[in-house]
Amino acid sequence: MSEALVLEFTGLGLEDYRRVNSLLGLEEGNESGDWPAGLTLHAGGLSDDGLVVIEVWDSREAQATFMQERLGAALHEAGVTAAPRVTWAALERVEDLS
Repeated sequence: MSEALVLEFTGLGLEDYRRVNSLLGLEEGNESGDWPAGLTLHAGGLSDDGLVVIEVWDSREAQATFMQERLGAALHEAGVTAAPRVTWAALERVEDLS
């Protein structure tokens, strides 16, 4: 069963998002970037309060591995210290409608 992850960063903007993605080798338009194992969907944008990242993972363990091995260091290097509001949801169904 897939797991959805929603991260809400109050006060962060697109510049922060782009800086972290660049450090990870995941720049916009780079479909062949170094995407982590287990990640099946990634979206990022702005809400009224700040940055929102929505992801679908094969498992929470896959996301935890990515956080420990790469994302944590990239956030630190980019100067992102704000802790996000984190919401997980076990998904019943995922459809690619594109």
